[in-house]
Parts: sequence; structure tokens; C-alpha cells
Amino acid sequence: MSDSPDYAPPAVWTWVKETQSRFASINRPIAGATHQAELPVGRHPLQLYSLATPNGVKVTVLLEELLAQGKAGAEYDAWLIDIGKGEQFGSGFVDINPNSKIPALVDHSTAPPTRVFESGAILVYLAEKFDAFLPRREPGRAECLSWLFWQMGSAPYLGGGFGHFYAYAPQKWAYPIDRFTMEVKRQLDVLDRNLAGRRYLCGDEYTIADMAVYSWYGQLVLTGLYDAKTFLQVDAYTHLVRWATEIHARPAVRRGRKVNRASRSGLAERHDAADLDALD
Repeated sequence: MSDSPDYAPPAVWTWVKETQSRFASINRPIAGATHQAELPVGRHPLQLYSLATPNGVKVTVLLEELLAQGKAGAEYDAWLIDIGKGEQFGSGFVDINPNSKIPALVDHSTAPPTRVFESGAILVYLAEKFDAFLPRREPGRAECLSWLFWQMGSAPYLGGGFGHFYAYAPQKWAYPIDRFTMEVKRQLDVLDRNLAGRRYLCGDEYTIADMAVYSWYGQLVLTGLYDAKTFLQVDAYTHLVRWATEIHARPAVRRGRKVNRASRSGLAERHDAADLDALD
């Protein structure tokens, strides 16, 4: 990429391997497996293969919320997929997610086992399976799904756009940073205006939409995702910060954020509730 006005795209694009950015080693223009690697399977019907990125966190938060409600069938094994090492391109993972992105879920309680990929699809699947955190009737159900899909459509601007050019690109270019900052701040304003008159995104009920949006925008305004809190002036979005603070304090949310996090304060793998209890 160049800021030079003389740059003109070629007639046919050709792949030149990038070497400088954080994810250069795993970025490629083709799909499919790069190596043979079977996925482990634990003792619970629900097998999650993920990493504690915002997309991964939204699923582990839901699973922990379901367990907090007493849904024993929501017990799960969570296996770490290290995307920095390219583990998402292993043959076993590609079998359950041909798009090679975390998270991916396999439900072994069905015959044959059910694969679910894309974080939003996993949230809906689990919410319907356990009849929780997704309203049954309209207009509540439509409102919840609308905000969930808003997040799915908006987050690429936050992560793949703003996050990439602000935090990960090998050089800083004014045009893409300004372009994506403008869009991210518009999105923050959308959320702030909606939450001015509502406790949660859809009203008085906490839903999978809140979990999904919190994982990206809640963490952005509270924990400094991309170290951009000052740059984005997140404290100006007072209703959004209030909402995010309330969700951030939920015990199940605190637990879910620790899963598939390879750090001293987290769990690379999670196979039982006691694994998280040991961290508290």
C-alpha cells in the first residue's frame, strides 16, 4: 500500500507475501488446510476450539452464563487454537470451519455431531438449544437478532479496519486510520444513543446481543482494546460505558474472559468448572 497519488492498482493482483505485520505469517489469499492435525475431543458433548479474542470471548461468556443459570448440559471442553501459529489451518479445524477462523463448536449430543462456525451462529445455536438469552417472541426476538447481526457486520470495521491500521500495520497511514476511526466513532455513537434509554441493548433483558457487542465494544471502552481509549475519547460515550461496566462485572463474564487465554490469569484449556474456580 502507498499514500502516493501515483499508485495505480495493477490489472491483475498478485500475492506478494507480507513479512512485517503481526499476522503476516498467517495471511494468505487461499483457503484450505496447510497441514494434517486432528482435533482433541474431551468428555463433554460441547467441544469448543477457540482463542480469547473478542470473537472467542463472546462464546465462552455465553457458556459460562448458561452454567450460571444451572444448565448442566452446557458443560464444555475448550481447546486453544493458536492462530499466531496457524493452528486454524490444521485439517481437523478446517473440517469444522472451512473458513479457518475461531471460534468453532462441535456438539456431540447429536447424531451425527453438529458443527457450528461463526461466532454469531454459535450464540444463536446455544441460546436456542438451552432456551436462554434469546427472546422467544416478537418483537423481542427480532430486536435481539438485529443487534447481534449489527455486531457481526460492524466489528470488521473495528477489528479488521481500525484495529489493523491503528495497531498492527507495519506503518501508519493517515487515510485508513482516519477513515476507520470515523466509522468506529459513529458505531460507538449508535450504541450510546440506543443505551441512553435502555438498560441493555434490547431493553430490560440481558441477551446474546449484549454478550456479542460487549466482547468488542465493551472491552474497547473498558479494557483498552488496541490501546485506543484516549485516541477514540471513549469516556464521552457515557451510556455505553455504564452498560459495559455492568456487564463486565458479571461473574460469568469474568469467567468467560479467562477461557482460552494463554496467560497467568487465564486458562489455555478449560475442561471443568473447577478449572476456573482454581483461578479465583
